[in-house]
Amino acid sequence: MNPLSHAIRACVLTLAIPTFVTPLSAQITTRPSVRAGDSMVAQTGPGYADLADLVLSAPVIADVTIRSATAIKGAEAVGVAPGHQRFYVEADVGTLIRGAGGLPARVGYLFDAATDARGRAPKLKKMRVLIYARRVPNAADQLQLVAPDAQLPWAPDIEQRSRTIARDALSPDAPPVITGVGNAFYVAGSLPGEGETQIFLTTANNRPVSLSVLRRPGEERRYAVALSEIVDESAAPPARDTLLWYRLACALPESLPDHSTASLSPEDAEAARDDYRFVLQKLGPCGRERQMPTASN
Repeated sequence: MNPLSHAIRACVLTLAIPTFVTPLSAQITTRPSVRAGDSMVAQTGPGYADLADLVLSAPVIADVTIRSATAIKGAEAVGVAPGHQRFYVEADVGTLIRGAGGLPARVGYLFDAATDARGRAPKLKKMRVLIYARRVPNAADQLQLVAPDAQLPWAPDIEQRSRTIARDALSPDAPPVITGVGNAFYVAGSLPGEGETQIFLTTANNRPVSLSVLRRPGEERRYAVALSEIVDESAAPPARDTLLWYRLACALPESLPDHSTASLSPEDAEAARDDYRFVLQKLGPCGRERQMPTASN
């Protein structure tokens, strides 16, 4: 079968299936990955949030080398974003970073490459890349990228960070997906300026997550995140570019919802809202620059 026939086949297979997100329960290769703080490799590629979006949406992550790339035009290129060119790519699989059941030695998939100012696409042949994908049913050698451009130039740092995110997400104590904000409470202390706010979050699996903010006279305001029913001394703010930080920074709304403070006095409600703003300030922006993979893209 010639490359164009492969391309048409891949288009039909890819566009015909629903783009669902598979639960993060697939196999990860057991090669040790470097934990945060252990690496001397300079960070490259997307920021943590963008990379986490790809990793957490991808049942298959592989290090591959592109063998051929055939430009797709006409009806098979419907939906390509401006400034992009669609290709049918055939690639030789090097290392399977994540993916239960393994992969064939060669796989095919569609990829929308960004073009330059002159409308020219990059030369893809022989490029070593990382792909973030899901399987096409009944086609073992075909994959569907979790986003049209979910292919990144391979770099040690990007592979390492992808492994770390996938490993952290599969950990028994992995932080749950945050779905919203529940009730908030504020208790004033006995001294002027003393008080504590506790804000309960809602999660996809109903696991408890709460934010607590402590105010003490003469001390800097402090906050912590608890992943259990009890907030103890071990609770602390999450380190930036960790899965817990990502869950919070990329999911919490910009302001405390009115329903969260409905049972509080106006003064206590304002204190809780101020403490919530303090938490968001300390977390910092999510920093997402790519469109998050969804059922529509």
